[in-house]
Amino acid sequence: MTDHSIKGKTVLIAGGAKNLGGLLARDLAEQGAKAVAVHYNTGATKPAADETVAAIKAAGADAFAFQADLTTAGATEKLFTDAKVAMGGIDIAINTVGKVLKKPMVDISEAEYDEMTAVNSKSAFFFLKEAGKHVSDNGKVCTLVTSLLGAYTPFYAAYAGTKAPVEHFTRAASKEFGERGISVTAIGPGPMDTPFFYSAEGTDAVAYHKTAAALSGFSKTGLTDIEDIVPFIRFLVSDGWWMTGQTILVNGGYTAK
Repeated sequence: MTDHSIKGKTVLIAGGAKNLGGLLARDLAEQGAKAVAVHYNTGATKPAADETVAAIKAAGADAFAFQADLTTAGATEKLFTDAKVAMGGIDIAINTVGKVLKKPMVDISEAEYDEMTAVNSKSAFFFLKEAGKHVSDNGKVCTLVTSLLGAYTPFYAAYAGTKAPVEHFTRAASKEFGERGISVTAIGPGPMDTPFFYSAEGTDAVAYHKTAAALSGFSKTGLTDIEDIVPFIRFLVSDGWWMTGQTILVNGGYTAK
């Protein structure tokens, strides 16, 4: 019988230095992962990556940090190749990379659109491509999207719109990789209590989002807390392997599909 536990597995996390990715890296190490590769984007994030690597090692796992701009296919290929060499293989690949832009569609420049496409769509496509080449048989792949995929709202055309293709990428990859026992999922949190959220929202919008979910009154912030998302990703990349090709919105009743 195939072992779907996290214990003894090797994990690559894109955007794994801080916020949700950092907490997830620590959690999977505590769950018994053998090694975790922590990707970070720029030198500014290196201190956070080093801190996360130290925490992973303190939990008893091997840890490695890799810097890369994943908006190019070559950098994504190199990340997977280097992580595979360092850890001896990749059993679980998780992509938390993303960029938010809240702006009226008529004000979005071509440069802004191109950047959003590169970060949210292109990087996700090539992450899945390399996962299909490098993740072990019976492995797990999960990509972070957004609960705005279930929303009817203005101002997020470039954000939700460039995350939306990942839903189909996930379906296609799950079909193509399924013959090797690899499950592929996407998870869409609601607005999370991280700098990623606050940097894009004004005071009035923050106040709205903190009351918008059905369960907002039971959250410590009113928003989706990263601690609420980690258990779902942990499940999807372990015992939840039978769920594949799905995009799941986890948001306390913020949006639904």
